Order: sequence, then structure tokens, then C-alpha cells
Amino acid sequence: MADASFAVGIAAVSGTNAEQLGLRNAVPGLKWGAAASAIPVLGAAVVAAIPALRRRVRPAEDDLAEWVLFRIPVGTVLTEELLFRGVLDAAAPALSPIFFGLWHVHPARAAGDSVIGTVFATTAAGLVFSWLRARSGSVLAPALLHYFLNASGAVLASLAATSPAAR
Repeated sequence: MADASFAVGIAAVSGTNAEQLGLRNAVPGLKWGAAASAIPVLGAAVVAAIPALRRRVRPAEDDLAEWVLFRIPVGTVLTEELLFRGVLDAAAPALSPIFFGLWHVHPARAAGDSVIGTVFATTAAGLVFSWLRARSGSVLAPALLHYFLNASGAVLASLAATSPAAR
């Protein structure tokens, strides 16, 4: 969070205004974000409802409430959306998705995931998030999609850990 706050502060001092940072236009941001967020929520519901798909989800024993109420919204979404869709989209929109993908190298390594696959997937997600930000004029739209994408995954991982097939 400190990285994003610092970047927003530097952008503001350099003359970038709240509109350029996507910190205005809450109503279109909410509309676009809510519509886009339905996709991962419905996808997670389908995966959860189909046992063969649910068994393919990597179980997580983490505290779901902590992830959904704190780590995802504050530690991930707020930080990354202010930094990438706020500051970087205002300064270098073509580079923002690439930097967003590269930002995920360390988490991929820590989780034992494919670094190349993670960078590719998060760069693609960054393209969608940046498109939503440009379309709505607000960082709220990609922030909502980002939150519900990650929260849906956390809920699925928790369900996988507690399902009889996981034991």
C-alpha cells in the first residue's frame, strides 16, 4: 500500500490530477465494475457446482475471512489498482499491463507456479483491467473486477480444502 500511496503522491506533485488518475467517475466505474465482476463470480459458481471441476482447484487452508476482508482488498486490489491503473495508466498506458504481469514474478515463484504462465495471465488481466479503466474513466471498475476475481478464487480454494474429495 505504501508503494501505491507514494506513487499517487508523486503523480499528484508532478501535476497529474484526480481525473487523470482515474479517481473520479465513481458511477460509471461502479456500473462497469459490477458488470465485469459478474463473470468471475458466475465462473466460480459453475466450478463450485461441478465436482469434476471443483476437484481441480488447489485447496488452501488460509483464513478465508482474512483474505476476503483484508489481504485481497487492501493488500492487493487497492495497492495494485492505484499503482497500475491509476498512476501507470495515466503515465504509460501501453506499459501498465506489462509491468502488472512482471509484478507477479515473485508471488509465482513463492507459490511454485509457472512464472511464464503467471506473467502471461496477469499481463492479459492487466490489459482487461486497463481497458475497463479507460472505458469507465475510473479505477473503481478494474478494482471491482480485480477484487471479485481474486475473492472468487479464494472462496473456491477454501471450498476445495473443505470438500470431501480434498481429504
